[in-house]
Amino acid sequence: MQLHNPFLQGLGVTLVRWVPGEAEFQLHISEQHLNRQGALHGGMIATLMDAACGYAGLHTGEGEAEIHGLTAMLNIAYLQPAFEGSVSALGRVRRAGRSLYFAEAELLSDTGVLLATAQGTFKKPRASIRGGNHVT
Repeated sequence: MQLHNPFLQGLGVTLVRWVPGEAEFQLHISEQHLNRQGALHGGMIATLMDAACGYAGLHTGEGEAEIHGLTAMLNIAYLQPAFEGSVSALGRVRRAGRSLYFAEAELLSDTGVLLATAQGTFKKPRASIRGGNHVT
C-alpha cells in the first residue's frame, strides 16, 4: 500500500489500512513528535486525524487514478496525552455527496486508550471529481 505523501512519510506515519470509507494510520512515537512536556504534540495529533479522516473518503480501486481532497473543517477533542509507544488513527466516512464528505476519526494508544476524536468536512476538488489526479 503506497502512501504517496512526502509530509506524512517524513514524520514516520504509516498507512496500515485503506478500504472504501475507512483509513488507518499508525505512528511510533519518537522524540521528534513530543512537545516540551514530553507528550505527543497536538499538531502531530491533528496531522494524524486529518490524514485518517481525509484518506477515508479518497480510496480508489486497484489501477484507478489517485484522487485528492482538501480539508474544509476539522474539529479535534484532545482527551488524553500519549508519551510513548504507538498510536493509531482510524478515520471513517459518515456521509458523502458528490463533492463533499463528512468523516470522523479516533486516535488510540497501543493499549487501546482513546486519546482524541475528530470530525471534519472534506472537499474533493473539481479535478478529482472529473477524474483528474492533480490539485494545483
